Amino acid sequence: MNHLLPIEKRNAVLNRMAFLLEQERKSIQAINQQDLSNYSGDDLAMEKRLLVDDAKIDAMILSLQQLSSQEDPVGKLRFDFTHENGMKIHNKTAAFGTVLIIYESRPDVTVEAGGIAFKSGNKILLKGGKESLLSNLKIVSLWHQALTDNGISSSWVEYLNYDRAETQAFLEKPTQKVDLIVPRGGENLIAFVKKHASCPVIVSGRGNNFVYVHPEADLDQALAVIINGKTSNISVCNALDKVLIDVNLPNWEAFASKIVSELQQKKVTVLGDESISKATSVPQIESDLIWYEEFLDYKIVIGTVNSNQEAIDKINKYCGGHSASIITKNNAVAQEFMENVDTAAVYQNASTRFTDGGQFGLGGELAISTDKLHQRGPIGLQHLVTNKWYIYGNGQVR
Repeated sequence: MNHLLPIEKRNAVLNRMAFLLEQERKSIQAINQQDLSNYSGDDLAMEKRLLVDDAKIDAMILSLQQLSSQEDPVGKLRFDFTHENGMKIHNKTAAFGTVLIIYESRPDVTVEAGGIAFKSGNKILLKGGKESLLSNLKIVSLWHQALTDNGISSSWVEYLNYDRAETQAFLEKPTQKVDLIVPRGGENLIAFVKKHASCPVIVSGRGNNFVYVHPEADLDQALAVIINGKTSNISVCNALDKVLIDVNLPNWEAFASKIVSELQQKKVTVLGDESISKATSVPQIESDLIWYEEFLDYKIVIGTVNSNQEAIDKINKYCGGHSASIITKNNAVAQEFMENVDTAAVYQNASTRFTDGGQFGLGGELAISTDKLHQRGPIGLQHLVTNKWYIYGNGQVR
């Protein structure tokens, strides 16, 4: 096991890494262009995630600066108790040890997730996708430089350049101790890791997020939230895929038509259930199975419900457990919705696009968990810890 690095050392490495990213900005982008020209796929979302532009490098640098300024998540007292025999019992946060991050196409994860895991006292194993190999290797070489510049072994950050078969073999029989695995990517990747892993996995899950427009909605707000949720970035798990309109909304057909035309102007393919299709002439969905789908594309499904309870039931049946929003001026109805919808993040009158570590004040995130153990929603620095009991005695026996 690696000895826990003092917090001063961990912060010094993060700050040095931020400096090196700025210094090597042009070189990183040039190498990333090679990855982009090698990528022949036609997956728009994938290509968007693969690109490293100035804005992405700015975000990487900012995330490292924010991380270095945050307090140490390790060694925090969570519980203390003095036994009647005089023993002092403390429970404190502790590092996991070694964290493996498996991800697709996003070179910024090499910085941001690596930074969170390193700051929380862990050795990092990075397994990126083949499409971003050159960008990732360049960024890992900067991690190694930041470590060695501070007199720390470069083995704290390791890149696993494995194909699928090698990855499977490593998951089933790791050649070194791995304490936690975080897969970041599509459903296939997550299923693959869960199937083969021999240690705990945090599932950074799918989206398939819903907005429910209640009869007491501010319709301008509803429209803005839907357009933002669907069109501001299609390639992210907090994007919007489904809209439910309450048929008790006055003139709901006119409102539905307005949403459809705004979305179509933004090149979004709109499908509807039977009543929406009748009201707006959009194509009708072929089967209810589409309610389960996450699109990651310019595509959306709109349906109708008859009550808050029906909206809750439908969301709980179909959603990915990520995010759901109710648009209403009625706070009591909103509270009922928010308490009963089973997603990691629930909203009133706001876009699902805010389910993000940076937006939630976490200074970035390792993943957005749709599991309920051991943390749900965006996983920031303070969540990437386990715990440990410390007992201080002077000879007590039981």
